[in-house]
Amino acid sequence: MPLIKSKSKQAFSKNVSAEVKAGKPVKQAVAIAYSEKNAAKEKMKNGGLWDNIHAKQERIKHGSKEHMRKPGSKGAPSNQDFIDSAKTSKHKHGGDVKLSIRKGEKLPTSQGAGLTEKGRDKVNRETGSHLKAPQPQGGSRKKSFCARMEGVVAHAKGDAPRAKASLRRWKCADGGKIKKHDIKGW
Repeated sequence: MPLIKSKSKQAFSKNVSAEVKAGKPVKQAVAIAYSEKNAAKEKMKNGGLWDNIHAKQERIKHGSKEHMRKPGSKGAPSNQDFIDSAKTSKHKHGGDVKLSIRKGEKLPTSQGAGLTEKGRDKVNRETGSHLKAPQPQGGSRKKSFCARMEGVVAHAKGDAPRAKASLRRWKCADGGKIKKHDIKGW
């Protein structure tokens, strides 16, 4: 039975059990399990699955004779490899960063409902994002932001007060008011 390549306690104990069942002495089984655990740690330290994929793509781009393996072929990462890689990712993905008005990370709706510099720094640090300060006077990001937020307001199930306040803060044309002709069925 192949050993589990992981640094978790559960994998370590399962590896010890598997080696003991295979007839090895307990001390030797523990040593083998530690070896697997250290190999998993070393692999994570040297870069994970995505680091390896990006490095190979870069080598191919610069003229190496390598090629990417097709999914399912021998040596190609399996679906389980991608699932395991997501579990050990350095950055959290998704909007699960908790922000607080009390801690000064976001503004109340009365002040525009956006993130403060402290809040943007926290989100950038925890998710790997690159959030920037608002551009209410105009700029390359204002039109895009206004269009996205107007969609949020139009399709919200409730009143969407934070989205409306952010539209006012960015000085968007309608200031967070819903246009009846924009919503289907009105």
